[in-house]
Amino acid sequence: MKYVISVLLLFSLSCNAQSITQKKISIYKTFGGVIYEMDTLSLSSKQVGMLLRQNPQAYEEFRISRSKSAISSVLGFSSGLLVAVPLVTAVAGGQPEWLLAAGGGILFLASIPFNSSSKGHALNAIELYNSKLSASNYRTKSTLYFHGSSASLIIRF
Repeated sequence: MKYVISVLLLFSLSCNAQSITQKKISIYKTFGGVIYEMDTLSLSSKQVGMLLRQNPQAYEEFRISRSKSAISSVLGFSSGLLVAVPLVTAVAGGQPEWLLAAGGGILFLASIPFNSSSKGHALNAIELYNSKLSASNYRTKSTLYFHGSSASLIIRF
C-alpha cells in the first residue's frame, strides 16, 4: 500500500512541476533594462534562460539579448569611467583631459543602440515562449486529497 501511495504522490508532484514550468512570463521595460516576472515572482536573467531552454527559438533570441546587454553594460561602464576621470581631476584642481570626457560621451551614445536592441530581443523571446505555451497540449491538472487515513488523486485532462 505504501508503494502505491508513493507512486501516486510522485506522479502528482511531476504533474504539478510540469504545470509550474508552464506558466507565462511577463516582461517589463525599465530605464536600464528589463524585469522578468512569473505570476508575482521576480525572475533573474539566468532563471529565465533556464525556462526558455524548452523552446529553442526563444532561447536563441534570449541568448542574443543577453550578449547585446553585456556589450551595452561594458560600453556604459567604460563611458562612465572616462567621463568621471576628468571631472574628478577638475574638482581636485588639476588639469583635466576633456578629450577623455568626449570619448566617454561617444561610448555612451554607442551603448544606447545595444541596450534598445537587447530589450527588443528579450521581448521577442518572451513572446515566442508565451505563444508556444498557449498552443501546448499540456492541460493536465492533478490534485492530491487526504481524507482521514485515506488519500485520493484526481487527474483532470
